[in-house]
Amino acid sequence: MNAMNRKKFLQLSSLGLAGLSFRNPSPLSNKPIVISTWESGMQVNAEAWKVLSTNGKAIDAVETGARHIENELNCCVGLGGYPDRDGIVTLDACIMDEKSNCGAVAALEQIKHPVSVARKIMESTPHVLLAGAGAQQFALENGFTKEPATLSESADHAYRDWLKTSQYKPIINIENKKGNGPFAPAFFEDGSANHDTMGLIALDTKGDLSGAVTTSGMAFKLHGRVGDSPIIGAGLFVDNEAGAATSSGVGEEVIRICGTHLVVEFMRQGYSPELACKKAVERIVKRDPAKARELQVGFIAVNKKGQYGAYAIQKGFVYSVKTDQVNKVFDSKYLVEV
Repeated sequence: MNAMNRKKFLQLSSLGLAGLSFRNPSPLSNKPIVISTWESGMQVNAEAWKVLSTNGKAIDAVETGARHIENELNCCVGLGGYPDRDGIVTLDACIMDEKSNCGAVAALEQIKHPVSVARKIMESTPHVLLAGAGAQQFALENGFTKEPATLSESADHAYRDWLKTSQYKPIINIENKKGNGPFAPAFFEDGSANHDTMGLIALDTKGDLSGAVTTSGMAFKLHGRVGDSPIIGAGLFVDNEAGAATSSGVGEEVIRICGTHLVVEFMRQGYSPELACKKAVERIVKRDPAKARELQVGFIAVNKKGQYGAYAIQKGFVYSVKTDQVNKVFDSKYLVEV
């Protein structure tokens, strides 16, 4: 190799290494750790941390965190969430451990803790996903209690207001615009609908990864609509050799690119969690740039070293992180400036 070619080779090698070491806000070793979507993830992380800080397993931590927010009546997760267009609350959830064991439920009605039903499916059946009446039947046969099919006070108020126009249009970052009152808006004057997803991923002291997602889906959706949240490889993916990722936003767009699986595969190639998330976001935007300017999707990820990161289509996506040294909400970087 002559001097000129050697110089070019070294320059290209340097650029390649720079891409793989994309700036990350986290240290090289950071475990245990739990990271979750949105500011509401702070309380979820606190519950998960009770497990992680006592050398508990990541799978137990993520289930504990998800169950906590499912208990909240004035939240768009769990039975307190907003209904579909027919006035029925349907729940989606999934869970996945370090051995690629996974379980999920979709369109589940009248069961308080869908994430725990998902775990029961994971641990006691050969299946991954149960839906609708079958998922409810399984839950009841395994000790879960059927709750009344009544809307929470805030959900009922929001649904009655929505019926005046019956318009449906998801709004960007609605999770951060609801406010904290008992009648936080489910929609705005332009018909923008409300939604929430709680996704969390954790790395325990043994270096094992797990994740969970729980949601009531988009408010006033078509009855039977299922987004990315209960779909392994879309709303959640865990690979104990590479990392874990989860997502929030318009689930249909995440499904189209198998979003979280894509993020984890990018981490397997050596990309930092932040850059892996960015590359997945770029895939969504590239597919339909004009459409991407009108929607939000955000990814969060953590790798085996405990490095973490996030990226979103639009400004406004935030995520919560808890370690023994960090306990805060971070603003995600974003791709599209509207």
